[in-house]
Amino acid sequence: MKITIVGTGYVGLVSGTCFAETGNDVTCVDIDSEKVTKLSGGNITIYEPGLEKIFLRNLKEERLKFTTNLSEGIKNADVIFLALPTPSGEDGSADLKYVLGVANELGKILTGYKVIVNKSTVPVGTVEKVRNTILANYYGEFDVISNPEFLREGVAVDDFMKPDRVVIGTMSERARSLMSKLYSPYVRQGNPIIFMDEKSAELTKYAANSFLATKISFINEIAQLCERVGADVDMVRRGIGSDERVGKRFLFPGIGYGGSCFPKDVKALIKSAGDVDYDFKILKSVEDVNELQKLHLLPKIKTFFFNNLKGKHFAFWGLAFKPNTDDIREAPALYLIKSLIAEGATIAVFDPEAMDNVKQVFGNSIVFANNQYTALKGADALIIATEWSEFRTPDFSKIENELSSKAIFDGRNVFDVQQMKELGYHYESIGRPF
Repeated sequence: MKITIVGTGYVGLVSGTCFAETGNDVTCVDIDSEKVTKLSGGNITIYEPGLEKIFLRNLKEERLKFTTNLSEGIKNADVIFLALPTPSGEDGSADLKYVLGVANELGKILTGYKVIVNKSTVPVGTVEKVRNTILANYYGEFDVISNPEFLREGVAVDDFMKPDRVVIGTMSERARSLMSKLYSPYVRQGNPIIFMDEKSAELTKYAANSFLATKISFINEIAQLCERVGADVDMVRRGIGSDERVGKRFLFPGIGYGGSCFPKDVKALIKSAGDVDYDFKILKSVEDVNELQKLHLLPKIKTFFFNNLKGKHFAFWGLAFKPNTDDIREAPALYLIKSLIAEGATIAVFDPEAMDNVKQVFGNSIVFANNQYTALKGADALIIATEWSEFRTPDFSKIENELSSKAIFDGRNVFDVQQMKELGYHYESIGRPF
């Protein structure tokens, strides 16, 4: 099948590469000529485990191509995916200018039947807006459908190649038949392709991400309570997570969620509800809890240093919003770093993948270390903000030698509390007694 992906960001590049991997002829379109040149030359522009290998293979086999020319890119396409940014506006609404801008251009250049797929996360009613935008310039046959993505950064290739489910919103039998054929190689083990109306599909994505964000904020509130009553949140999450009605996933306490999806989607669903005069109280609380949780370690740190952080030096392990990605969008580490700098502290950091992105935020105002241990040199305390696997079993003698005081503030509950006691550290984590 001939596929066009408009937009080569995270979703677009993963989707395009994975579609090519099953033998489709994929053309990716982007207005950024520098990015298109890099991708065409075999230089991948995002970090995602497992992606580069199949990207290079499909580029070599000429199943994956890149262009800045939209007309050229869609000329032979059966299906056109819109994988474009939908950033949050000041009021939390999803900005559709990129989606509708491309729709307007498509209306001017379509010449035959195409299925146009909203892959971007968009509010309810966007399919209709895209359809009407195209109709302003084109009167031939086409379908606009919704096909939300459910990719998790760090495991996106597996998520795409072996999805739990594929959600497709369309009332068109012609589009349904085409999409069934496209996705059939990915659901050979029997996971469902769920067809529904367009509005339900659009809402499904927001509902899924908002529910997962709710689980995270819930366990973070339980962690807050644990700290006050002397309970252990690890025991509590095991106790409730073993109930199949609750489930084990997304019940790990920490310093809040971040990334490109959860914060934006929660805001957008709150705004969408408000637009139809519904006050989504639970999600407003989810958002409030998460904002507070990002700085949960700050009062612990200030208390340990007698409320005076001026001249103190802190080492950070982890900057990305989660492990196995270089994505720092809404990363809790950035909020904590800014707050510590405002208190007069200095910072040294290490992250396996995200440091180049963080340099664009902080420049030379913080120190970027070559490895996790050099980041510790002369630090008054270590702060763990992202749970990269390589941080889980470190050489504690090296940590002790480099730190000026044996203090660790663990925002992701990476270390074992009993072990830290035995090693003689001042150790504070999230929701666990010490």
